[in-house]
Amino acid sequence: MSFLKILFVSPEAVPYAKTGGLADVAGALPKSLAKLGHTVKLVMPLYKHVDRDKFNLKQVASSLTARIADRDGKFNLYESGSDVGGLEVLFVENNGFFDRPELYRDPSTGRDWADNDERFGFFARAVLETCRYSNYIPDVIHCNDWQSGLIPAFLKVDSGYSDFSNASTVFSIHNIAYQGNFPSESFSKLGLDGSLFAPGGGFEYWEKVSYLKAGIWYADLINTVSETYAGEIQSSNEYGYGFEGVLKDRSADLFGILNGIDYNIWDPSVDNLIPANFKPEKLAGKKKCKNALRKRVKLPMVRRDIPIIGIISRLADQKGFDLIEEVAEDLMALDIQIVLLGTGDEKYHRLFSELHKKYPKKIAALLEFNNEMAHLIEAGSDMFLMPSRYEPCGLNQLYSLRYGTIPIVRKTGGLADTIENANPAKGTGNGFVFTGYDAREMLNAIKFACEVYRDKNVWEILMLRGMRQDFSWDASAKKYIELYKKAIAKKNR
Repeated sequence: MSFLKILFVSPEAVPYAKTGGLADVAGALPKSLAKLGHTVKLVMPLYKHVDRDKFNLKQVASSLTARIADRDGKFNLYESGSDVGGLEVLFVENNGFFDRPELYRDPSTGRDWADNDERFGFFARAVLETCRYSNYIPDVIHCNDWQSGLIPAFLKVDSGYSDFSNASTVFSIHNIAYQGNFPSESFSKLGLDGSLFAPGGGFEYWEKVSYLKAGIWYADLINTVSETYAGEIQSSNEYGYGFEGVLKDRSADLFGILNGIDYNIWDPSVDNLIPANFKPEKLAGKKKCKNALRKRVKLPMVRRDIPIIGIISRLADQKGFDLIEEVAEDLMALDIQIVLLGTGDEKYHRLFSELHKKYPKKIAALLEFNNEMAHLIEAGSDMFLMPSRYEPCGLNQLYSLRYGTIPIVRKTGGLADTIENANPAKGTGNGFVFTGYDAREMLNAIKFACEVYRDKNVWEILMLRGMRQDFSWDASAKKYIELYKKAIAKKNR
């Protein structure tokens, strides 16, 4: 096997900075690629809240330049001195662009930073200058989401990058609803020939400049984070968010590879954030975690054992909270308790605050993000609810399986690829699945789960089936290597 030189570019990565699932992928996949023997560098911006001391960041270059908006922007390059499993992690420092309280959004207005076009245009060029400074021209540059979508475009249309002529590009779409669309004036900031911004071209999208479209249009290959989602985003506007036609045109170059999870972090047998460890052969710790969860969120013990349903999510329509709102009173009438953790739309903050006030013995709503609490909810819940309108991959259903917490999901995207509806009579399935985006269907799936829960032997068999499944990054990383090789072969045709 020939080993590859891989550059992994992401606007966020665990444990340094995170807003969503992309950070989990960027924190785990490069490490798994390095473990397979490949040379891997991860590059991301140096944001304000990256802890320089904790990760032992060291400056390795100063006053490098990347051109944006007709000026040379300066940046310093930092490297993590902490051991990250054979992976080199590099950070682009420009305080004017990245020393801000949030990654993409101005908290004072609730809207995206007005100069995100310049911030991530600069980042794209800085990444390529980082390669030059490091004398590291990769075989593959793996770009993630719109924030790095300009890199494949620059390499294809800017003659100043001829030294990258052998580098192939892969562009991953983690959630196509986030597109990086900017006013037409933004194109002049990119330092490219004006004729490239034209209807039907790689940058123009409804008279705007789209960094997402640039990534899709110019990358050698494209992928997304589950096979079902790869099909869905080509199928209709509902899933493709306006890009279904562009993706269909590149259908032969579009692949789906399911995300993995990092079992060093998400495994109840080794998790140091939960009060008791457990594994398939020794489940007693699960009950201790359930009791600890109830105590922590002040839900009362009840006379007979009833299930706790966990929810950890961004509170947004996409995640199915409109379905929950529609049948909230019916849910509260069931013999269940609910623990919710998350932040998002104000209307859902109000909904869950009001439900908690009305039903303090039935529902606990923690309107925040707390990593330790996320682990306790996974470990202490009996079921995990994900009624998403769409879900590119989903990670919590995979964490839940490992923790013996049975997922209740809608059949979409990665949820469809990972969760099979339980059939207790046949001894098959690993969760509860409903098909239509419909509140009553969701409610019926929850009721069925509660019925099955009453038979402890059947429930334990279901738990154990899920806990023994393997969704580690190892298998997914090998699929990415195959994808990279396809990209290289396509480039060399």
